[in-house]
Amino acid sequence: MHGHHIGIGITLLVLTIAFLGAKYARAPRRRPFGRLGWLGLAVIVAAEILLFLRTPGVTVFFTPIAWTGYLLLIRALVESLGGESRLLSLPKALALAIWSVPLWLIFEAYNLRLKNWTYVGLPLSPLVAGLGYVWSFATIWPAIFGTADFLRSLGFFRKRSEPRHEWSASTRVATSLTGLVLVVLPVVLPARIGSYLFAFVWVGFVPLLEPLNYHWCGHSLIRDAERGDASTFWSFFAAGWVCGILWEFWNYWAAAKWLYVFPILQNWKIFEMPIPGYLGFLPFAVECFVMYEFLIVVKSRAL
Repeated sequence: MHGHHIGIGITLLVLTIAFLGAKYARAPRRRPFGRLGWLGLAVIVAAEILLFLRTPGVTVFFTPIAWTGYLLLIRALVESLGGESRLLSLPKALALAIWSVPLWLIFEAYNLRLKNWTYVGLPLSPLVAGLGYVWSFATIWPAIFGTADFLRSLGFFRKRSEPRHEWSASTRVATSLTGLVLVVLPVVLPARIGSYLFAFVWVGFVPLLEPLNYHWCGHSLIRDAERGDASTFWSFFAAGWVCGILWEFWNYWAAAKWLYVFPILQNWKIFEMPIPGYLGFLPFAVECFVMYEFLIVVKSRAL
């Protein structure tokens, strides 16, 4: 099997959308589908058409345009179901978008050494290219949070009431130290070895920061687990798949796009992503939750 398997990717995307669409169609709605949702859908459709026509500007900024439409759409879907979401609050949504940029730059910093992806087709103007970067990066955390909220609003991953065993202090310390090893090891090893270990980065911030979220009384997945509630974990885990397949689908045809250059299964791709890479989207979405909650905890302690 060689090259880019576009048909497989489109099939997976269609099945994902059809599954969620069928679930939404059967779900009891508390409010009508809002105007912002129709606007978001219109933005996505218009962007796709203009991309197909190779319209200048749209081909370069297609990814952030499509994701902006998606955020409006997912917000309306959650609201129509009577769900809760940070996207329903403008200040909280803006905070997510603003912090999304420096949080993603952490991964860009890793990539400077590990060289797992590169960008092509960017505008020659640094100012215009910078706008594209910031706009695109600002959609990452809102998209993941909004998608996780939508999945919960559909009734997936309901809370369980059975309490589980508590995590001891020594276990939490060991967990955090394990995370520290995962996030440090790829950059202290020679680059030719570290480039094979970027998966550690997609996972490592979860064990590194979760015990701190727990200790400082933030929203902690460990505390959720002790209470028998894995709904947040699984909603973000699943959101990683939904956002991941959309990222790769929308990226593939854009003029300004990313290419994966890590030295693993480059001939086994769905869109631009080597097939095993799709597994990284799942823990990455959980990691986004943990990292953002860590920021909230640090901010609350600093005030």
